[in-house]
Amino acid sequence: MFLLPTTLLRTAAGLGLALGLTACTEEPPKPIPQPAKPEPNAAAREFAAYTQLVASHSDEFDGGGLDPQKWTYEVQDDWYNQELQATTNSTNNLYLQSGELHIQARREQLRAKQFTSARIVTKNKMNYGFGRLDVRAKLPKGQGIWPAIWMLGTNDGQVGWPACGEIDIMELRGSQPDVNVSTVHYGANTASHQYKGTTYRLPTGDFSQDFHTFSLIRSENQLRWYVDGTLTYTITPNDVAPYPFNNPFYVILNVAVGGHFDGNPSASEPFPKEMVVQYVRFYQYPE
Repeated sequence: MFLLPTTLLRTAAGLGLALGLTACTEEPPKPIPQPAKPEPNAAAREFAAYTQLVASHSDEFDGGGLDPQKWTYEVQDDWYNQELQATTNSTNNLYLQSGELHIQARREQLRAKQFTSARIVTKNKMNYGFGRLDVRAKLPKGQGIWPAIWMLGTNDGQVGWPACGEIDIMELRGSQPDVNVSTVHYGANTASHQYKGTTYRLPTGDFSQDFHTFSLIRSENQLRWYVDGTLTYTITPNDVAPYPFNNPFYVILNVAVGGHFDGNPSASEPFPKEMVVQYVRFYQYPE
């Protein structure tokens, strides 16, 4: 038998111990995945609980012109629903005065169109999550006049309509100026388009006579509509499916002319027709 010198034996033993210690060393513990935090204001609260104004997502319309950091004009000659207007960025159709936004539909020739109006959106400038949105407005009336305060999902460019979801906070048929229409549109594609909604009749007068506040509270798996603080409608996933209304949405303000919603104005219907908006305010509750 060949014997190693004592020094070699000690070296070999030390090396073996070191290798053994290295082999037995455990990896550092991996961090435990934390559950995703719920979106702010995901839980539903009472109307009055939404007390924190989010100024970055609100507009008092107190400047000299439309705020380009918050709004974009949608300028187009041809719209949907057989509407008759072309939309412009002209001050003939939209202007600010004394802290109010004026959107005017006018009977005037523009290329192939006999009417002009304006349509503005907050997409990618003021995208809205959960919270309460208030819009205070006075509405036009008259056969074929179609003012609207509404929202679309910010993913409309990717998934299309109605998969993105549409929330109509306020629509009004000019021939029925005392009735607010609240609706959602949904479905995987246009072939499977569905809608569900309700109407609210103003107890006295009509919406052209004074300003009224149209509100939407959007919580996780719940939509609630209000007029002047009165609850008028509620929708949850038990009412509609698929339910795209938990995603970010943006706001649209416009006045349309004609189309299938209220028919077309007569040749004698006086113009211009004007929707006046005092403010758009977005509130959340403290968390």
